[in-house]
Amino acid sequence: MLGLIVATLFGLGILVVFIGLARSSRGSGMSARLERYAAGKTETSSSSSPSAGLGEVLAQSVALARLNRVVEQRDFGANLARDIARADLKLKPSEYLAIWFGSIVGVPILFLVLSLVFAPLGSPIGLLLGMLVGFFLPRFWLGRRRTSRLNSFNKQLPDTITLLANALRAGSSFLQAIEMVVREAQPPITIEFGRVVREVNLGLAFDVALENMVRRVRSDDLELMATAITIQHQVGGNLAEILDSIAFTIRERVRIKGEIRTLTAQQRMSGYVVAFLPIGLTGVLFIIAPKFMEPMFMNPPAGLFGLPAGVMILIVAGTFMFVGFMAIRRIVAIEV
Repeated sequence: MLGLIVATLFGLGILVVFIGLARSSRGSGMSARLERYAAGKTETSSSSSPSAGLGEVLAQSVALARLNRVVEQRDFGANLARDIARADLKLKPSEYLAIWFGSIVGVPILFLVLSLVFAPLGSPIGLLLGMLVGFFLPRFWLGRRRTSRLNSFNKQLPDTITLLANALRAGSSFLQAIEMVVREAQPPITIEFGRVVREVNLGLAFDVALENMVRRVRSDDLELMATAITIQHQVGGNLAEILDSIAFTIRERVRIKGEIRTLTAQQRMSGYVVAFLPIGLTGVLFIIAPKFMEPMFMNPPAGLFGLPAGVMILIVAGTFMFVGFMAIRRIVAIEV
């Protein structure tokens, strides 16, 4: 029964992913090739580094190579590749999907091993929880990497804009100023601006190259800079002064965001406590005293909709906890 449950959950996970692949439309092969070229030498050099050994082993698999070709031809694969690039991970979409499948299967297996010490982890509920953790863990990891890279980009952007303005005052063209940023700045600024230079060298219009960078990074501050540069190219004006004003605006926005984050720290922590403290206590009780939770899953005459009354209570409580958590997050999410 235990093996059947694990196999069923794994099969459902694979079925959901492949349904998503089948429903997505095909992407553009030319766009994918241009994107690979614009990525520059970082991807090429990373494939020869020792840290990419696992990726090379996976890529040599025939099944994984076929999966990679299918994924790259779909919009789903293009979006996934864009998210991976925003997170600065040297992985192909098929390799990420392989890690995703491995996480869905590996976490329940880890729970089975740990059930030798904590028996409740080997129950069907524990295995289902392990599958859910394995399903969301890679996405959480990817989102954290993407957010961290975006924050690093936004922190470097004001100094980068000031550097561009100084280069323009020294008599350089804007493309030459970007090349100087690529030489003098630090990643991830150098990676994204380097792609702009390579796309322009390919024959792409400068405004389109800037739009592509905004689409990859998805930074409000970068979008403000790109919009100002595009308008200046159309109507004229002193671009150096415009960039100085943008840099000042971005620095003030970063300062105000920091103050707001400090003032709302207590409220955000309250939201986390309201949402996760009951879940944590329930998990601890489930591990150290499994029989303590058994009455919640019995089906006395007070059951509703064919479910035990305890399960209905947990569902209602979880719903209200989620509503409270989202309400607190909405209150403290102050836009600047």
